[in-house]
Amino acid sequence: MHLQTLVLNADFRPLSYHPLSLWTWKEAVTALLLERVNLVENYDVVVHSPSIELEVPSVVALKRYVRFDGQPAFTRYNIYLRDGFSCQYCGSRFPTNELTFDHVQPKSRGGRTEWHNVVSACAPCNIKKSNRTPHEAHMPLVSPPGVPSVRALNAMARGLNNANVHHTWVDYVYWDSELLG
Repeated sequence: MHLQTLVLNADFRPLSYHPLSLWTWKEAVTALLLERVNLVENYDVVVHSPSIELEVPSVVALKRYVRFDGQPAFTRYNIYLRDGFSCQYCGSRFPTNELTFDHVQPKSRGGRTEWHNVVSACAPCNIKKSNRTPHEAHMPLVSPPGVPSVRALNAMARGLNNANVHHTWVDYVYWDSELLG
């Protein structure tokens, strides 16, 4: 059984939107039994142990609110998300498997691997820029790199397609989306 459970913060917003905050059903059942989460929605599937019978949770909410005021993890995916999945040199959008990341100030010239020096780039632009600065390569950046907030990344991710959203998740994944009349 490959069911997943949507994990909401205590305010009933997903912990993250892209990737969507999910646990395996077993992790969700464990958290329920340890009273770390509240049950919000169930699947129509029952699991048994020798002593109890439970419906598999499809949505749970944390009992304690998790704050998102800090700096997000510095990951390749979060760089792509910050940059809108687009090359910061040519401005074109790409799927993640066609993006690379580039050091604005090349590493060989003292550039560090950090939020302020790394941008998304397509392979042709990355090769063209080579071991030069954007100024030297005559390739200005679409937008300067910086440290996004966790809230900003979640806001950017809300607009992305979550194709495999179970019907019990819809109200929670899209609860703050604009309603069309």
